[in-house]
Amino acid sequence: MRRLWSWHRAGAGAAAALFLLAGAGATIASAVEPPIFDGAAAWRLVETQCAFGPRNPGSSGHRACLAWLEGELKKTGAVVKRQTFSYTPPGTKTPIPMCNLVATFGPGADRRILLATHWDTRPWAENDPDSTRRDKPILGANDGASGVAVLLQLARHFRSEPPPVGVDLVFFDGEDMGSKQDPKGWFLGSREYGRRSLGQKPPEHAVLLDMVGDADLLFYVEGNSLQAVPEQVAWFWAGAREVAPAFFTDQVGYYVEDDHLPLIAAGIPCLDLIDFNYPHWHTHADTPDKVSISSLQVVGDVLTHLLYPR
Repeated sequence: MRRLWSWHRAGAGAAAALFLLAGAGATIASAVEPPIFDGAAAWRLVETQCAFGPRNPGSSGHRACLAWLEGELKKTGAVVKRQTFSYTPPGTKTPIPMCNLVATFGPGADRRILLATHWDTRPWAENDPDSTRRDKPILGANDGASGVAVLLQLARHFRSEPPPVGVDLVFFDGEDMGSKQDPKGWFLGSREYGRRSLGQKPPEHAVLLDMVGDADLLFYVEGNSLQAVPEQVAWFWAGAREVAPAFFTDQVGYYVEDDHLPLIAAGIPCLDLIDFNYPHWHTHADTPDKVSISSLQVVGDVLTHLLYPR
């Protein structure tokens, strides 16, 4: 899925305190009554995705989930566009088709927020304790389906209560194709999106959701986000502390390579919201029972609070 640069909790408080001094930045006042996020409905969306089976590119589950996700987004009234591309892994000759989905709400709005996640799942389970199953694709309930579920549920709320700012929901494909032997296989969808976004006006805020449904939820600050886009971290963490302070710590917990890095390289100021302390990462135990309704609720509540500030 991604590579972890380092994990350190001790001594990180001073570094994290720097971004807290920066303030939360400008807010967008809302005259719209904020919707009430439905965490239970989001959890059912995790189940629906996993019912397709593994969604690794080139699989039947991948094709079925793409058709379903596109159809569900269109029901929300969004302008939905496909970004198609392909990737040929080393040692193979057949390109694997892939597809980002972009759902746009309020296309004419000048001020915009981008929320992103990846919808594909890992083609193998290199961390599984059973060595005989490490070459099999994973179900990806938290690593993939949780972020999709939160964004899709938000999109359903947007239909009846449009936010006061334009919102772009982006679902990346091909995030989890990389390996030590194939480092170019990481973050294919976000790199494609970033390439197509070059020269365009960046959103005011951007958040990447990855592994946000762990039942033992606790978000540390992701170090690369703090270094590259501290103002985005300040904005998001200020809202998170107002809504659910018990689930967000100001300490830097890890430096993670993820889909936010290609976006940052393309000029999109994106932070990575990720609970990387997840014992079922890249194993066959990443199943819906490891995802919590209350955790999805926390993330949905924070995003709703930020999108509909009073």
